[in-house]
This record gives sequence, C-alpha cells and structure tokens, in this order.
Amino acid sequence: MALPTDLTPRTSDTTGQHDAPMIDAPGLNYYVFALFFIFGGITSLNDVIIPKLKELFTLSYLEASLVQFCFFIAYAVVGIPGARLVKRIGYMRGAVAGLMTMMAGCLLFIPASKSALFPVFLFAYFILATGVVLVQIVANPLISLLGPVRTTHSRLTFAQAFNSLGTTVFPYFGSLLILGGLATVSAAQLSGAELDQYRTAETQAIVSGYLGLATALAIVAGVVWLFRNRLQGEQHGSTSLAEGLALLRRRRFGFGALCIFLYVGAEVSIGSFIVNYLMQSHVMGLAEQDAGKLISFYWGGALVGRFIGSAVLRHVSPGKVLATNALGAIALILISANSTGTVSGYALLAVGLMNSIMFPTIFSLACEKLGSHAADGSGIINVAIAGGAIIPAIYGATADAIGLAMALVIPAVCYAIIAGFGWYARYPAK
Repeated sequence: MALPTDLTPRTSDTTGQHDAPMIDAPGLNYYVFALFFIFGGITSLNDVIIPKLKELFTLSYLEASLVQFCFFIAYAVVGIPGARLVKRIGYMRGAVAGLMTMMAGCLLFIPASKSALFPVFLFAYFILATGVVLVQIVANPLISLLGPVRTTHSRLTFAQAFNSLGTTVFPYFGSLLILGGLATVSAAQLSGAELDQYRTAETQAIVSGYLGLATALAIVAGVVWLFRNRLQGEQHGSTSLAEGLALLRRRRFGFGALCIFLYVGAEVSIGSFIVNYLMQSHVMGLAEQDAGKLISFYWGGALVGRFIGSAVLRHVSPGKVLATNALGAIALILISANSTGTVSGYALLAVGLMNSIMFPTIFSLACEKLGSHAADGSGIINVAIAGGAIIPAIYGATADAIGLAMALVIPAVCYAIIAGFGWYARYPAK
C-alpha cells in the first residue's frame, strides 16, 4: 500500500537533495495565505457553536466535546486518502476539492436544523472537516516549499498568522449571529414537539451563518479553479506505508508528532469550553454572547504572537522559544485556575498568545533534516492533528467530574511535554 503523502515537488539540483522548491508561480503565496485564513476561521467557529448546542440539546461537557471529536477525527480518517487525492489531481485542484467539500458540509446544516437532531449536526461537522483537511494538506507543504530552507520556521509562522486572523475574526461575528437570541426559555424547560420547534428555531442562526460561508466558499473555489494550471513542474513520488511510518522511530520526529497531537488537543480543549468558563459566576459571570465575543482575544493572542514570532524565530533558537512559550502557557493556566474574576478569565484567554508559535515550530522542528521523507512526515503530522478530537473529550469528561478549572490540569500536562520537546530540539537536527 502506498502512503500518498509524498507531495514534495522534485528538484534537479546537483546536491541530490529534495529541499529546494521547483514551483514557478509568482504570487501563489497570497492564495495559500487565503486558504490558511479560511480553514482557520471555520475551525474556530466550533468554539461559538459548542455552547449553543450544549444548551439546545442539554449536553454534558463530554457530550458537547463530540463536536470537536467529529471535526478533528477527520484528520485521522481523511489524512492519508486525502493526500492520495491531492497527489493524483494536483495542489490547486486539490484545494478546489477541499473548498467544495467544505461548502457541502455548510449546506448540511440545513437538514441538521430541520431534523433538530444532534447526530445530524455531528455528521455535518465531519463533512465540513473533511474539506478543511484537504485544504490543509495542500496549504502546509506549499508554504514550506515557496521559499528558502533557512527561513522555513519564520515563513510557516507568518502563514499561520493568517490562520490566526481567521480564528480571530470568525468567532466575534459568529457570536453576534449565533449566541444570545430572544428566547425567554431554555431547552431544559421544554419537551416533545415544543422542544423540537425550539431547537429548529434557535438553530436558524447557525444555518444562516453557514449558508453565508457556503456562498463565500463557492466564490473562492471558483477563483482558485481559474488558476488551476498556475503551478509549473509539479511532480509527486510515492513511498510505502511502512517506510513512512518508520519515521516515527526517529526520536526527534516521533516526539514532535506526539507534541502536535498534544498541542492541538490542549488548544482546542481551552477554546471549546472557554465560553462556559467565562460565564461562571466566580470567573467573569458573563452572558453567553458577551463571553463568545471574548474568544477573539484567545485567538487574537495567537495572531499577534505569530507575527512577533516570525521575527523572533529568525534570531533565537526555535526550540528555546517553544519551551519558553509552553512554560508561559502553564503559568497562565495556574494563575487562572487559582484566581477569580477578570484575572482568572483574562489569564486563560492569554494562553492564546503562548500558543502562537507552537504548531509551526513543532512542525518544522520535527521535520527538520528529513530530506526526501519530509512530505511523509507532513502526512503523519496531519494525522496527529486528531489530538483535537481526543484531548477535548478527556478534558470534557474531567470537567464533568471535577469542574472546568480543575480540569485545566489536562492541557497543562500537554504543555509540559511540549516544553520538554522544545528543550530537547533546541539544537539543529543532525
């Protein structure tokens, strides 16, 4: 069985290395940045939807975490088949396929609302995430290859800043559209046909939001299709599944893949329940919509940090920066869990700033010096993003048992392991 993640364009340089791009597409960076913006924004909308669905379907924290589970499990299910598709049809057509799949996922919210059934919403999220995975399979290798190797850390961080721009903008406007509302009752007070009618009415805002996104995605897909032949010299090789998975035996890469799993899980865990956290009377006691607006501070911190980090990483060891940020995240979690009021709320929101450089830095440190196996490593790391499905479920179950504040020990442990990787990888790979 072939592992279809060898998506690196081959070069013909005299060194025999495969780490120099061979893509003649001036201005392609801008299109790739746009893709980062889109899939980042759609992913962060989950943080707004979760508290809404939790109330409508009277869910526990564990049950509410199924939204993230169905979204992020797509990385494990679709990652390798999706890479095979991109390998067959090319980067730009692969991006169009991803955008159209995302559009289909958005449209599925119409039958989900009419049925007033939580499992139908979960299915819509899985299809939406399938498209996101396809777009990310295209975007990550491209941005790594569109420039010199020596600035890979910085360039990936800069591209992730556009991802963060999407995650900052989407939740704010999503909270205005979706959270709050005019309902004077809650789902817990209703039953039978009245409950179904209430759920259908209250989810119309969700449907309207995703219909708008579906329209935007169709337009973007059309534009990308017009440039489907813009890449020159695009070639893809193949690697056996055993050869690809053998990379996990390399200590640096295996450790890095684990940290991607833990990082995405920690980031998503905090983002998923931060609205409920801020609504607690001993934290900030905010209304649902007001708490939802503050999600933008969490993701906005990552946006600011990535622009700063793209400059810092040119001069400071990426491993040391990663370790410092991970320890900073732990400190902020401890402050939040052991305080009350605005200090507690804003300390947890500030974790977003610490998250800023983590994904691109872990990614580039793990894949450093993989040579012709770099694309295989990228594919495996895409699968590791499924940590966003597993860790939030653990966090949700823990929160049901001991509360949201005490459950923050789960992401804190994740950041501690990431700090260890940063220190381990503080020197260039051999």
